[in-house]
Amino acid sequence: MTDDLGLFADEPDERQRRAPDPERFRRRKRRRLVTALASLFVLVLVGCGVLYATSQLMQIGSYEDYQGEGAGDVVIEIKSGETVSAIGRNLAEQDVVASTKAFTKAAEGNRQINSIQPGYYLMRNKMSGDAAVTHILSAAAKVGRVDIRAGMRLEDQLAPDNGHTPGILTKLAEATCAGENPTCVTSEEMHRVASTADLASLGVPQWALADASKAEPKRRLEGLIMPGLYDVKPGETAENVLRDVVTRSAAALEVAGLPKAAEGSRYSPYELLKIASLVQSEGITKDFGQISRVIHNRLAPPAMHLGLDSTINYPLDKPSLLTRPEDRGIDGLYNTYKNYGLPPTPISAVSKEALQAAEKPADGTWKFFVKCYPDGTSCFADNQAQHDAYIDEARARGAF
Repeated sequence: MTDDLGLFADEPDERQRRAPDPERFRRRKRRRLVTALASLFVLVLVGCGVLYATSQLMQIGSYEDYQGEGAGDVVIEIKSGETVSAIGRNLAEQDVVASTKAFTKAAEGNRQINSIQPGYYLMRNKMSGDAAVTHILSAAAKVGRVDIRAGMRLEDQLAPDNGHTPGILTKLAEATCAGENPTCVTSEEMHRVASTADLASLGVPQWALADASKAEPKRRLEGLIMPGLYDVKPGETAENVLRDVVTRSAAALEVAGLPKAAEGSRYSPYELLKIASLVQSEGITKDFGQISRVIHNRLAPPAMHLGLDSTINYPLDKPSLLTRPEDRGIDGLYNTYKNYGLPPTPISAVSKEALQAAEKPADGTWKFFVKCYPDGTSCFADNQAQHDAYIDEARARGAF
């Protein structure tokens, strides 16, 4: 007989087998907690990403901007080829506007802003983008620009009303002034530097140094400044202004043919520059080639006096081509009625056309010319009798 108790002594109680294992329960609980925390972390990251993206999108459409017209003076330079964005960055860096975007946004759709010229502009501190765009496109903003025209001279000239027409040096000095409290170079200071500074340091080309050094101090730079538009930085020193202008002119003279054009001729580059200045001062563009031929013919052996009224009036600072007998009687190096050959220096700023005429005069045997029409056209003669007849015709036409 088998004992029932003995039969099941080694089998676990059913309730014991079904009872949970405490350690296993804790492990499951920890896994569920870790999974929940991980899910929460992922949700937090996603939420932060959404918030960041939203804030970035909001920032893309917003920018810092000042209000109003601003105050004070700020000179900024716009360089050739600069984009609207580059101009905006420059303005922002100098605190003219609050941000690049403030300027570029205000400039959108404005066609004028794309054609803004290089140079110096007088702006204000802390301007709104709209105010900055409007102001920089106005005539009042552009400062420091000097328009040097062919025929102008270094010195001021007498005007018909007994006033003075500013010469090149005075105009350059005036261009250094801008704003409410400008630091200006005076005309006197500009003249002083032009008369005393080392010519090589000012940018005078090598081929002109020796002759320019021999000239009367106040006339050393005559003819060495070419016509054109020059941008002068307000507040700049006289020496820096002259160095920039003369250096740029030296490059322009080289493009126009000097000194190369003098090779193989009987004239030096500086002498051709003198001839060009006489051509420039004596007639209108369409006659330049013939006027140059008259000068070349008179200089050729047997030499004649040039007899040019422009050289008489040059040291008198008169713009007129007409002269008085008493003026022609004054002794001086620029009196071509009394002296043979060319004057000591050029007598004006020369155009490329005048320089080309000096280098390659028209073919002809003329030795005389006179302005014989009211529009400035000259008549050319081979001899004195023809010349006198043209003078009579000119008077009858009211040419002078």
